[in-house]
Amino acid sequence: MHAITIPEPGGPEALVWAEVPDPVPAEGEILIEVAAGAVNRADLLQRQGFYDPPPGASPYPGLECSGRVAALGPGVVGWSVGDEVCALLSGGGYAEKVAVPAGQVLPVPQGLDLVTAAALPEVTATVWSNVFMVAHLRQGETLLVHGGASGIGTMAIQLGKAVGARVAVTAGGPEKLERCAELGADILIDYREQDFVEELKKATDGAGADVILDIMGAKYLDRNIRALAVNGRLAVIGLQGGVKGELNLGALLAKRAAVTATSLRMRPLEEKAAIMAAVREHVWPLIASGTVRPVVDSTFPLPDAAEAHRALESGTHVGKMLLVRP
Repeated sequence: MHAITIPEPGGPEALVWAEVPDPVPAEGEILIEVAAGAVNRADLLQRQGFYDPPPGASPYPGLECSGRVAALGPGVVGWSVGDEVCALLSGGGYAEKVAVPAGQVLPVPQGLDLVTAAALPEVTATVWSNVFMVAHLRQGETLLVHGGASGIGTMAIQLGKAVGARVAVTAGGPEKLERCAELGADILIDYREQDFVEELKKATDGAGADVILDIMGAKYLDRNIRALAVNGRLAVIGLQGGVKGELNLGALLAKRAAVTATSLRMRPLEEKAAIMAAVREHVWPLIASGTVRPVVDSTFPLPDAAEAHRALESGTHVGKMLLVRP
């Protein structure tokens, strides 16, 4: 098969379309013939040499894909060759084939085409596990989503609204904020021009956010704590603003608040399987009904992954970027 390889870390030009050995599904794994994959910020880090795949995972980038079942490893039941699926991966989505544990594979949601389904696994698993399984967002609460126009952000807005929450977002510029509003965001904050703590307090009569989904890490840590409501929950899923920050424990105690930080790629297989099962139960019906939809900004041929990386790094996109197999 062919795959995007990274012979040496570097810029987008480090991504090389090359012939590589076909993967073989091990016990409990499904071999997928890839139709499309998606580009995530973690792929940029891997390309740069900062985010290696976990032991035993495919060395090629790509944390999600859609495609058709090509073969079943020993012990796999409930699937047939030819089934249309999408999958959460530890690596290998930038390839023509990938082997993945069966617990991380889901059927393509009813009413969605095979290529577009590649935009779902990573964002739905990340948002559902953090906002709902960890932070327990409930009807009537306020959710603040940083990076509302990103793939994660566009899904978080929709799922927050679907459960009856009030959703606030930060994004860069009026065009991105307008797209967030179209998806249902109630409170729109331009982080380039406005202080999100101040704007959120104004919009919530001083209460703040019950749940914050954060991609920035250290840079936003103090302000996130100030923006939390009493009994608020801060879920950190990204470190774009640095890894080390100072935490005011007094402020945290006063609000009886909680801070969690999670990553998806390094979780044990059983945890990933539990998350995907929850996504299938709670999110798939919302997609099938049209209540929630993946937001796709653009598509690129898989061999042109370098161009997709340049586009993601430009920061002008809204939603997901897909790599489509030729």
